[in-house]
Amino acid sequence: MADEEVAVGESASPAQSPLVAVTFQRNAKRKEKYLEAEPKALGITQICLSVYNIIGIGVFQAKHLGISELNIPLLISSLLILIAGNVAVAAKNLHLPKLRACLGMQIVSCAASVLNVILIFIQMGALSYRCWYTKFDYNSTLTHEEICRQIETIQNHFFGGGVLIQATLLAISATLAAYCCKVVNCCGPAPKMPVITVHSPPVQQRED
Repeated sequence: MADEEVAVGESASPAQSPLVAVTFQRNAKRKEKYLEAEPKALGITQICLSVYNIIGIGVFQAKHLGISELNIPLLISSLLILIAGNVAVAAKNLHLPKLRACLGMQIVSCAASVLNVILIFIQMGALSYRCWYTKFDYNSTLTHEEICRQIETIQNHFFGGGVLIQATLLAISATLAAYCCKVVNCCGPAPKMPVITVHSPPVQQRED
């Protein structure tokens, strides 16, 4: 369908042209809908929460806490969310390629947040098993078991907060993706607005 559909013929002569013509045109300001999502604020929030996750996971990995095989995917997913936040902030200039890149990165960010929630729950379950194993290790002392329980409590609090953070990041990514989808028209053709044009009738000259 053409960008502009005219309800009446434009090739008609002035004497035959109607007084009112209705045309359907694309909304030139449709890109501004993306700004309604406050992309700068949401993007900076994504960046800050991702940096917090990366620092926490880095500390746990350096201290050999948690499961290193799960810390690496958590770190990579957090980096992807960090990149998505930067793209969201950069797309506030309403450049169409950046808006499309933002849509793609926010979809990836949604998947990364869901993956992180699953990995966090696996981490929390594995910590309880390790302390249970230590309890029945006859070579371990009571102090070792107490330290294990304290570490488990700290990690459970950290990972519990991590679940809330990932839920927040998921909501932010879904919001930004929805607004990007409206702008780039990924779910259907761009909506058109009716424009009504009023023509003045031709002036008839009186005969002397």
